[in-house]
Amino acid sequence: MGRRLRRWRIHLRTRLDLNELAKAINPIVAGWMNYYGRFYRSQLGPFLKRINTYLMRWARRKYKRLRTFKRFRKWWLALVQRAPRLFRHWAWMAETGRMR
Repeated sequence: MGRRLRRWRIHLRTRLDLNELAKAINPIVAGWMNYYGRFYRSQLGPFLKRINTYLMRWARRKYKRLRTFKRFRKWWLALVQRAPRLFRHWAWMAETGRMR
C-alpha cells in the first residue's frame, strides 16, 4: 500500500482540485479500509495519517498562500469541518479520534 501511495505522487498533482483528487483516490482507499480495517486496524491508522500528510503537502504546493504554517492550519481545520466526508478515510479517522 505504501509503495502504491508513493507512486500516485499526490503532492505533484496540483492541476487537480480537491474533488478530483478525492474521486481518484477514494475507491482505492475505501477498499484498503474495508480489508485491512477488518484484520489490521491498528496498522491502518498510521497509514491513513500518511495519506493526510500527502494531501497536506499537495495543498501547500498548490496554494502558495498556505506556505505559512498558521494559515495552512487554519485552512486545513476549516476544510475538515466544512467537508468531513470529502475523503473516505476522514470519516474513519474522525471516528477513532485521529483526525489531526
